[in-house]
Amino acid sequence: MRTVKDIISNKPKIVNIIAPEETVFNALQMLNTVNLSYLIIMKGEEYKGIFCERDYSRNVILKGRTSTSTKVIDVMTADLPVVAMDDTVEKCMNLINDFKTRYLLAFDDKRFAGVITIHDLLRQVLAAKTDVFDSSMAFKMLDQDEKIF
Repeated sequence: MRTVKDIISNKPKIVNIIAPEETVFNALQMLNTVNLSYLIIMKGEEYKGIFCERDYSRNVILKGRTSTSTKVIDVMTADLPVVAMDDTVEKCMNLINDFKTRYLLAFDDKRFAGVITIHDLLRQVLAAKTDVFDSSMAFKMLDQDEKIF
């Protein structure tokens, strides 16, 4: 069974880190540069939160703030669900669904290990589609389809 450790170990080196005192404008430029939907907010080695496109739209634009004067720490998301390295992909999928989020925080003991995204989980499902999509069920559905028409 695939785990958080499997996902994290297959992800590229983390390059999308920004300091909490940076401006939202700088964060947006970095999002564009790294071509990702989120940045990890770190102060030294300590995880602080995530800044994503949703934070920008909800906490900057809709609240009338400006990107050049607003600090990332003032608009970031800090309360995401946490998973351990030995948690399963299934548990991650349930958390994403239960909390209606796109991101989970992975910790190895108390050390921040990375972010699990909804896209990471979809890649796992697609890679293991034979385990997820039972071919016999597909044939049964096809048979049913022929009976309907």
